Amino acid sequence: MPNSAVFANAAWNNLYLEVHEQPKFALDEHRQTMYVLAHMLSRSSGERWFDGKRNYEQRNIGDVAICPEGVTHRCNWETASRFMILAIEPELLKQMGQDWINPDQIELIPQFSTGEDVLMHGILTRFREELEAQEISNYLLIDSLKIAMTIHLLQRYSTTKPKPAEANNGLSKAKLQQVTEYINEHLVQDLKLSEIAALVQLSPYHFSRLFKESMGVTLHQYILQRRIEKAKYLLKYNHFSISEVATKVGFFDQSHLTRYFRQIVGVTPKQFLKG
Repeated sequence: MPNSAVFANAAWNNLYLEVHEQPKFALDEHRQTMYVLAHMLSRSSGERWFDGKRNYEQRNIGDVAICPEGVTHRCNWETASRFMILAIEPELLKQMGQDWINPDQIELIPQFSTGEDVLMHGILTRFREELEAQEISNYLLIDSLKIAMTIHLLQRYSTTKPKPAEANNGLSKAKLQQVTEYINEHLVQDLKLSEIAALVQLSPYHFSRLFKESMGVTLHQYILQRRIEKAKYLLKYNHFSISEVATKVGFFDQSHLTRYFRQIVGVTPKQFLKG
């Protein structure tokens, strides 16, 4: 591309994200080695080809083009534009979708940027917000977004439709206790969904679904709640500063703690201390 990415990140395993602001340009024909999602962040227009099939696109903010692995692709942009590129290693779809579909049967259908996908727009926006906020170590949220994105791709754009997951009664009492004890003992660390799921020998997706059935909230929400509860205790009964409390319960800094504290408690840590 003519210009380097405005934001770029290669720290999320099997997932690569870039935000671009480019002038009018054209990409030469190439074959995709990963699944690539192009998320439009400004209005623009241009042509796109998948395996020689051409389509003229009036690209609106939020539109998403899907370029599958193995497909020959090229495109051009008639005006300056802002967009996000999310490249997904094929292995990620196999790992995240193993409970839904035979990994050897995963094949996505190419999608021109001609329609709205509200859910995918929301997921990609959240990825971009994390990148631009430079909170790239928030692995738990990233893992949760990976699952949501993968399942949506397989449900809506796969040539082979995945089988719906059967209802369960959640995790066993022993496994749930093992997980919650581990979380409480490691709140200060960057907890990862894949590592927690591995504790009870489940895939990330299967574990996430069973955990929510057991607890009524997602793993990410549960850990946030536990961190905020511990923060409230430390603020109330110890003499740590707010910034010290933030690092002691697993947040990046004081502003990161304040954002979620207000979201969950309804007031900021400073207001909580005055109450």
